[in-house]
Amino acid sequence: MLINIILIFALQLLYVPILTLRTIFLVKNMSVAASSFGILEALIYVFGLSLVFSGHQSIAEMVVYALGFGVGLYIGTRIENKLAIGYTCLVVNLMEMNEELIALLRNKGFGVTVFEGMGRDSKRFQLEILTKRNRENEVMDLIEEYEPKAFIISYEPRKFKGGYLIKAMRKQLKKGNTVKQI
Repeated sequence: MLINIILIFALQLLYVPILTLRTIFLVKNMSVAASSFGILEALIYVFGLSLVFSGHQSIAEMVVYALGFGVGLYIGTRIENKLAIGYTCLVVNLMEMNEELIALLRNKGFGVTVFEGMGRDSKRFQLEILTKRNRENEVMDLIEEYEPKAFIISYEPRKFKGGYLIKAMRKQLKKGNTVKQI
């Protein structure tokens, strides 16, 4: 019984991160990766459930199955955050134009589009920055350093076409570097 409990917990620690990654790959339209993880997920799921429901149904095994599921979700989320698959768009609202921040962001390879608009009380400036998710914290840190009072919204765009980021990636491809398809 103890071996079953350990095995069930270990299977859940494998199963749920794979389920998490499969779902993320599916949402990001990465069909081959999602399908591959789906096969693994199904195999582990069936094997784990067969252990829980084989012979007598132990309450301990069922509790460990559920506990493993919860811990697996946590691990899967951490893995996905480390992989940082995809892109993010940051919308940064500033009270005043900050040429130094804009120049710094552009020099670090970020595409920055600047908009001017009217807020409730005065003129505002908005920066729109598209970057890979694995560089989001870098952008946020730079903004925090140069504009600690900035209002920032971050979201993941589903599709995009053209612009600075696409041109930069094409230049890398011409140089012989490999770049993941968007």
